[in-house]
Order: sequence, then C-alpha cells, then structure tokens
Amino acid sequence: MAQTRTLGKVYKLLGLGLIFGCAQLEVDSSDGGSASDLQQGTPSYEWSEEQIRNAVNTARAGRSLQPSEWPNGAKVAVSLSFDVDNETIPLRNGSVSVSALSQGEYGARVALGRVLDVLAEDNIPASFFIPSVSMMLNPSMVDAIKSHGIHEFGIHGWIHETNTQLPEDVERRLVVKAIDYMEEMTGSRPVGYRAPSWNFSQNTLKIIKDLGFLYDSSLMADDRPYELLAEGEPSGLVELPVEWILDDAPLLNPRGNSYSSPREVLQVYKDEFDVAYEEGTMFLLTMHPHVIGHRSRILILRGLIDHIKEKTEDVWFATHQEIAEYVIKMSE
Repeated sequence: MAQTRTLGKVYKLLGLGLIFGCAQLEVDSSDGGSASDLQQGTPSYEWSEEQIRNAVNTARAGRSLQPSEWPNGAKVAVSLSFDVDNETIPLRNGSVSVSALSQGEYGARVALGRVLDVLAEDNIPASFFIPSVSMMLNPSMVDAIKSHGIHEFGIHGWIHETNTQLPEDVERRLVVKAIDYMEEMTGSRPVGYRAPSWNFSQNTLKIIKDLGFLYDSSLMADDRPYELLAEGEPSGLVELPVEWILDDAPLLNPRGNSYSSPREVLQVYKDEFDVAYEEGTMFLLTMHPHVIGHRSRILILRGLIDHIKEKTEDVWFATHQEIAEYVIKMSE
C-alpha cells in the first residue's frame, strides 16, 4: 500500500511537470496543425478531414522494426542516453542569469564524470546527445566521453533551440552547423538526431532525412523501434522512441518545483524495464548529467543498472546507433 501511494505521488508529479513544464519539458502550441493552417490561424475545429490528415501525416509511425530476436539471444535491448544540455538551457532563451548558467556548468564540471564512472563500472555503452554550444563551452567533455571507447555522440541542436519557433531555413542551417561542429570536435560524423526538448517541427523530418541521418530519437508513437513515415511514405529513418515517463527531468525537475525522491523514480524505471523484459522489446532511457548526476540522484542510475544486471545474460546493452543498425539489418 505504501509503495502504491508513493508511485501515485510520482505520477502526480509527472503530470504537474507536463502541465507546468521544466527546463527540458515544453509544450509548443505550434506543434500539431500543418504549417499553412497555423500561419493562417485557422482554428483546428474548423479543419476539413484533409487538413486534419495532413496535420498528422507530417511525421507518423510506419512499420514496426522490432526484430524477432536481439543479438546473442538477448531477450531485451537496453539503451541509456544522456542529453548534455548544461548551460544551453538558459542560453537558448537569451538568459545570462549567472545562477542558471552555474547550474548548467555543474553538468560538465561534476555530474558528467559521475555518470561516466558509473557506466565504466560495468563497461556499459551509452549515447550522448550534445548541443554544440555545450561542447564549445566545455570541450574537455568530448575527450572524457571518447576515452571510454564505447560511447556514441549524437546531435542535439546548436544551442538547444526550439525548432517549432524557427523558419525551415534557420532550423536546417543550425542542424548543419551542429553536424559540422560535432564532426570537428569528435572526429566522426554523427548518425543520430534528437530534437532539443524533443521539439519536432513540421520541417524536422525532412531536414534530417535530407542530411542523411540513420535514426531519430525524439518521438513517442511506440515502445519499440519503428520506421518514420514522411507525408505517409516510408522515410528510411529509424525512430527510437522516447517518453516523458522515461526522462529524468520531469520527475527530478532541476529547479525543484516538482521534485520527487530518487528512490521513487528508480522504482518507476525498474517497472518500465521489467515490462520491456517480459515483452522482449526495448528499454530506452533519457537522462541529463546536470539532473541525474547529483549525489542523491546518481543512485538511480547505479540502482537501475544493478537491477538490470540481475538478468544480464538476457540483456543487450547497446548505443542507439547499434540498435538502429541492427533493426535495419534484421528488417531487410
């Protein structure tokens, strides 16, 4: 009974986070209708059936890419990811609040090291989605991540910009700029994209498809990998879906106005993994070093890994890139 009350509190806090927002969590009213409808300001209740279908067809779930089996007979794929936002949260809004910037700096100065140390204890690979400005301000992060030899770098915008507030040409220019900067800093071209704040505009899919990305990890239409449809047609892009339930920011709001106990959050993640294991599908978790990397919160990551390791022979730990490549291969 006590656990039921506790988890009820967690999900209530998640709901509050979704309603009131947090540093990473935003609901943009411009998401939903087609670009022309939004520009004209036509109320959605006046849209025709064709307009409604056009609105949802910009980016939609296509065929499932859930494989019949995972490598080496594993029953479930586990992919841990970290959005290394740091100072870009205030900067993208034009804020130069010294306090807010210092909170972001903690992510690079202290928290990332804690995260990498926990992963290294069991040689677990992870995917790191990093805004270019985060790398610019804290270039030592790149070598710290690369030194482990098993992690992936992915695109997470230039300055954690809000895509739905940008014209298509500006959004495209910033993605290209981010790719070039990351390639220069890491020595390899990234193949994965995660929209900042998962803020996916009407133009995002076309842009990342044109730029040759292998996969996206910003959308939420399934628990399993799937192919994205662009205007109703197969795009060739893998979607590795995310979910606010599986994100540390809403429950561990870095500003503290919807705070939940780390042990309560850990139980949510354990429950999510257990069902993924039973289903034989995929468990994908999004975290932020400046959120999860505090002393009282890193126990979530360590405790979750310990829980997953109890079924270690049946688990495939992989980067997002490795999963995307595998599901494409198995679907051919």
